[in-house]
Amino acid sequence: MHPHLPSNSEEMVNTQISIRDINAPRVIQVMKMIPRDSFVLEKHRALAFSDQALPIGENQTISQPYVVAFMTQALDLKSSSKVLELGTGSGYQTAILASIAKSVYTIEVIRTLIDRAQIVLSALNFSNIHFKCSDGRLGWQEQAPFDRIIVTAASEDIPPPLLNQLADNGKMIIPIGRQHWSQDLVLISKQGKRILKEKLLPVRFVPLIRVTPQKHKKC
Repeated sequence: MHPHLPSNSEEMVNTQISIRDINAPRVIQVMKMIPRDSFVLEKHRALAFSDQALPIGENQTISQPYVVAFMTQALDLKSSSKVLELGTGSGYQTAILASIAKSVYTIEVIRTLIDRAQIVLSALNFSNIHFKCSDGRLGWQEQAPFDRIIVTAASEDIPPPLLNQLADNGKMIIPIGRQHWSQDLVLISKQGKRILKEKLLPVRFVPLIRVTPQKHKKC
């Protein structure tokens, strides 16, 4: 372990997250509870509690802890919330969501990642997470509507199916922008036919994978 880096989740939150603009008690509590080192690759374990994104294979990453906390806080989750997550990835954000919300429906297009995440989340005894290997841009119509939607990869636009599957008075958070260009974390609120958008934070996420007939489908 690097001597200057946090050595556990509680220390990570105390030194890198709660001293910033993360003040939702439940988010802070859950971030201290979930062992981030369980979700990173063995070769990156020494950096598990550092406030940085880390590669998890397949050209994907586990998000920076501060960004996970920021997105979760912005969603304003309730204990009754039904959440759709696009981009299971390592499963770390999934675990944070599932520790607060009633249920999480998570979609990942890369089979090896979703299989690995299922193993880790099962070992942590989660029973309110539902997995699907599919094109995230299509959402999960059979389970709609969702009170909250979180997208953990950047899209150049807001996929229409996601807006349609968002419940009235629901909230969605999504990085909007091109890969390697400026991206903004956007909070979307749905109020009847009104769609409100608010830019919250400049970010850099891997792109939301588009599944087309020309591309090899990974599921």
